[in-house]
Amino acid sequence: QVRLVESGGGLVQAGGSLRLSCAASGSIFSINDMGWYRQALGKQRELVASITRSGSTNHADSVKGRFTISRDNAKNTVFLQMNSLKPEDTAVYYCNAIILGYSLKNYWGQGTQVTVSS
Repeated sequence: QVRLVESGGGLVQAGGSLRLSCAASGSIFSINDMGWYRQALGKQRELVASITRSGSTNHADSVKGRFTISRDNAKNTVFLQMNSLKPEDTAVYYCNAIILGYSLKNYWGQGTQVTVSS
C-alpha cells in the first residue's frame, strides 16, 4: 500500500510564505515525476509545479518566481516553497507522484488547505 501524506498548509497573510511537504511511504521501488496541483473553490484542479527524478522542474506561469518545487529522493519527499503569497493562491493543494511499487501507478495525497488573507 502506497500513501502520500501532505503537511504544511495553513492560513497566512498576503506576502507571507509557506512550505508544503509530501512524503511517500509503503512498498516503493522508485518514484518518477512528482508534482503539486491545486484546486480553488469552484474551479478545476490545475498543475502548480512538477519535478522529475533527476531534478528538472516546471512551474506554472502564475507561480514562477514565487514558488519553488524540490525533492529529496532519499526520503521520497517533495516540497513546495511558496513565497510572496497572494489571495488568489488560496486553494487545496494536492501532492501527486508516479510510483513504481508492485506496479506503476499515479498517486494523490489527501490535500492540504492553503488560505491567503488580504
